Amino acid sequence: MTEPLLLERREAVAIVSINDAPFNRMTLEFMDKLEATVDALAIDDTVRAVVFTSEGDGNFSVGMNLKQMRDGIAAKGSIDGVFDQRWRVLEKIERMGKPSVVTLFGYCLGGGLELPLACHFRLAAEEGAQIGLPEMDLGTVPAWGGLARLPRCVGRDHALDMILRGKKVSGPEALRIGLVNEVWPMSELKQRAISLAEELASMPRLAVKSVLDAVIGYEAKSLQESLSDERRAVHANARTADAKEGMMAFIEKRKPVFNQAGTD
Repeated sequence: MTEPLLLERREAVAIVSINDAPFNRMTLEFMDKLEATVDALAIDDTVRAVVFTSEGDGNFSVGMNLKQMRDGIAAKGSIDGVFDQRWRVLEKIERMGKPSVVTLFGYCLGGGLELPLACHFRLAAEEGAQIGLPEMDLGTVPAWGGLARLPRCVGRDHALDMILRGKKVSGPEALRIGLVNEVWPMSELKQRAISLAEELASMPRLAVKSVLDAVIGYEAKSLQESLSDERRAVHANARTADAKEGMMAFIEKRKPVFNQAGTD
């Protein structure tokens, strides 16, 4: 049986790939492996950024393999068990304290958009991308957090337009409405994602985690709560080795070198 998920390391960057080309479905086996992989990456201090992508150049993912629904219910005990795992894994990605970058190309549908919505940086192909939540066409609704995360990403009006009409947007349209951060030619997309992850991995690890902890979920916090999170982050990072390195580099007019071994 083909491995449903591939994991590659490039120094401080981990690259997680869905391995079910051309459609890269998020099978039951893939979700089990993804959860275990995310758990391992979250506690691995040598990993400072993660790229999520898929094998091939055809499609990022068409989402769940609906033919497995009956098997999933049997394995997880109920339909809630199936979706609980998917909600849990996406929240782990969102809150693992390490920046994540995802590539959107070809079909990015259902779970193939809901997983990217849990990532911190989304990059889309300039050509060929069809990004959407088409569950309405199946007589149902998004079930992996799409109803919650998409409006927070693009606003209510764009979210309703996409969800109620089953509308698929291109890479350039996704950039226009704020769904993705950047658009690149498909031939450059995956390398750009890795380069961005390498840039993020070069930033001070503890400071990056503090920012993510403070900013993720800000929509549910009052301004005072967010300001308190910020103050905690300031205190936690005020005297770290990376803060000292950043100050010395500024004084010495050089580029700082963060995350040096044994400096946390």
